[in-house]
Formats: sequence, structure tokens, C-alpha cells
Amino acid sequence: MAETGGDALARQWLATLGNERRLSPHTLRAYQATLERLFAHLRHAFGCEVDAALLQGMTAADWRGFLAARRIGGLGNKSAARELSALHTFARFLHDRHGVLLPGLQQMAAPKVKKSLPRPLSPADAIGLAETTGELHDEPWLQARDTAVLLLLYGAGLRIGEALALKGAAWPLGESLRVVGKGRKERLVAILPSVREAVGRYVALSPWPLDAGAPLFRGARGGPLADGVLRATLRKARVALGLPASATPHALRHSFASHLLAKGADLRTIQELLGHQSLASTQIYTSIDSARLLDVYHSAHPRG
Repeated sequence: MAETGGDALARQWLATLGNERRLSPHTLRAYQATLERLFAHLRHAFGCEVDAALLQGMTAADWRGFLAARRIGGLGNKSAARELSALHTFARFLHDRHGVLLPGLQQMAAPKVKKSLPRPLSPADAIGLAETTGELHDEPWLQARDTAVLLLLYGAGLRIGEALALKGAAWPLGESLRVVGKGRKERLVAILPSVREAVGRYVALSPWPLDAGAPLFRGARGGPLADGVLRATLRKARVALGLPASATPHALRHSFASHLLAKGADLRTIQELLGHQSLASTQIYTSIDSARLLDVYHSAHPRG
């Protein structure tokens, strides 16, 4: 008989998400943190351990109480919507695997979240950000490393996790590269000569052996390069260049897509290059391009 204690259910759910749905470690950590916060709240509110029966008996008011407690801690609408989405995913697991219904949760509507457009950088700013981030290091191989990673984001549309997950076997780069993205879905991306040259400079300068199964991009001590290290250096470069806080690694990927669209690429092609499962995720770039054209119009037209 399956265990119905809260902690056991949480372990089963996370294992299912990782093994069957193949969610990223980052997403799994976020989902795990949501359940840990919920269970801690319920232990305090009900004075007992969490199990399937307690969850099933919770009313809409009980669920609202949890979110209200989170909001007191500073949770905004966007984060609240993510928290609620994680809980609905957990509820589907309980229903499908254990026949447990959470009617109180089903009555909860997600808070309205204002949909914001990604902010692409100009081509000059995107390249300048990649180069300046590298220049903040003293050692030439570290300079080449950071520039190469960021040019993969802007020049090939990779997510930062996809770039850092590349192994030594990926080198030498050809005109295309097979990338494993979200849900372990593979896609083929085009590699520009300038991106190949940047990665080649890094490989030539790196003091670490290029083993096929080892990370392509190494940290200062030879281990895998952590995205937090790269993000910290990029933040310094962003300040040095006077770029806004929206100039993040993911903004380079957004810039890749919006610049392709501006040059006439069709949405289906961009969808494939980005690895979006749904075309709806890619269609946001049409709004970005329209916004850019309106900016140009208002700044240049005599009656703008």
C-alpha cells in the first residue's frame, strides 16, 4: 500500500517530475521548496503532521490562509501564481496516483499577473556585454570563457543552463550544435563563425584538459562553471556599461530571437531554434518587434 504521509507523497511527486516529466533541477528545487513551506504552515496551523487526509480536508479558506501567510512575507502576484501552479501540479499527481482530491485548492483562482515583454538589447549592447563581462577577469582564459558562454546565448539562442551543460565532446564546434533543452528535448542550433572563434579562443587558453565527458566550460578550480559566478560578473559589466537591470543572461537569448524576427525570420524557425514546445511562447516576440517599430516611429516621425 502506497505511503500517504506528506513527506512520502512529496518524495514520490518529485521523483515523478524528475524521472517521467524530466523537469530541470532548478524547477524541482522550486517545487520542493513550495511543498516544504506549505507543510510547515500546515503543521503550525493544525498542530499535526501532514498526510493525504489532511490535504483532502482543506477548505478554500485553508489554502487562502497559506497564500496570505506567504504574502505577509512579501510574496508578489507573479510569485504567488507560480506557487499556486506548483500546488495544482501536486494536486494532479495526488489525484492520478492516489485518487486524492483537493477540492478546496480547485476553488482557488490564480492572481492576475501583468504580462511583461522581454527587453532585448541592441546588437551592439549584446556584444558589448559579452566582451565586457570577460574583460573583468585578470586571467586571459577566464576572459575568453565568459565571453564565449555569453556569445553562445546571444549568437545561438541558448539558455544559460544549456550552455553550461555542454561537454568537451561538443568541441570542435561545427556549423550546428545539438543541444539538450528543457524536458531533455534535443534541438539543433546554428553556430555562427564568430561564436565558434570565441569558443575556440577559450579552448586554446584553458589550462584544463578537454575531456569528452567533462564540462566544456570550467570554473577557476577546474570544476563545472556555476551560473551564479557568471551572473555576478555580468552584473558588474552591466553597471560598467550603464545597462538596465533587465540586461541578464536570459535577455541575450531574447535579443537573439527578436533580432532574428526583425531581420525577417519566421516564427516557426525561431521556435525550433529556441526549443519552445508551443508556438505561443514564441509569438511574444512579435509584440517585442512591434514595440520596437513604434519606438522608432515616435522618435523619427515628424508628427510622432
